[in-house]
Amino acid sequence: MPLYYDLIALALQTDSTRVITLELSDLGPNSGGFPITKGYHQLTHHGRVASYLKELSIIERFHAKQFGRFLDKLDAVREPNGETLLDNTMALFGSGMGNASSHSNKDLPLLLAGGGFKHGQHVRFEKGSTPACNLFVSMLQRFGVETDNFNSSTGTLKGLEVA
Repeated sequence: MPLYYDLIALALQTDSTRVITLELSDLGPNSGGFPITKGYHQLTHHGRVASYLKELSIIERFHAKQFGRFLDKLDAVREPNGETLLDNTMALFGSGMGNASSHSNKDLPLLLAGGGFKHGQHVRFEKGSTPACNLFVSMLQRFGVETDNFNSSTGTLKGLEVA
């Protein structure tokens, strides 16, 4: 995974592309030397079994640490406009499942960094009233796309201001 993030940073730094998607799937006991006994997908269907949750947290902490490392790498690159590569890049980290154990796509855990937005805050929204697509509309607008909707959006994401 660190290599993937290094390649993404290099591609952005050299302006080889402006949009990148990285989807990571089944890390497991045979991948990367993790001290786990089951694959990631199986662990996400934990059913609140303590041993599954403990192993799942090992993988998820690894993912979060690598994303943080990636953000640090972007923040260390100075751009010609005087800002950092992180300032000029929207990096979204999260999952399409709020609770994979029940296949719920409600209350998605999403983290947005960079992109000129005001950060340094945790924003929580009322259950059921703010679709994730509102975040995507805000990102599209910041990216320069003239749109007021995307899929099931109800507008832009409130509380996400441009810095």
